[in-house]
Amino acid sequence: MLTGNMESLHWSCQDVARWIESLGFPQYKPCFTENLITGRKLIYVNCIYLPRLGITDFTDMKVICAGVRELLGITETPWSHSVADPRRDSRGLFLEKKSRTGDWADNLTYQQFLDDMRQ
Repeated sequence: MLTGNMESLHWSCQDVARWIESLGFPQYKPCFTENLITGRKLIYVNCIYLPRLGITDFTDMKVICAGVRELLGITETPWSHSVADPRRDSRGLFLEKKSRTGDWADNLTYQQFLDDMRQ
């Protein structure tokens, strides 16, 4: 079953900025709007990517990343697996596909994605 907020995939940069503010980080709103982070791009927001946006406080980074995982309904990458090739849950992989633009990504459903993975 698909959990998480699929509506967030349709968020604009301003929607993402408002969400960041709701997490308690209004100072980071420009980091997301100036870097054009939309709901589709939230799948890429992690502790590796946040410093590129200008967010370097590690405690804030952990809270933001946990918020993204909760919002999108994805699990944290288990650290017992290889860093070079971490296992990903199907929801995370689906969201990476949906992060692209165009008709194909717009029309892709979670069920279609799962069916394609099984083939």
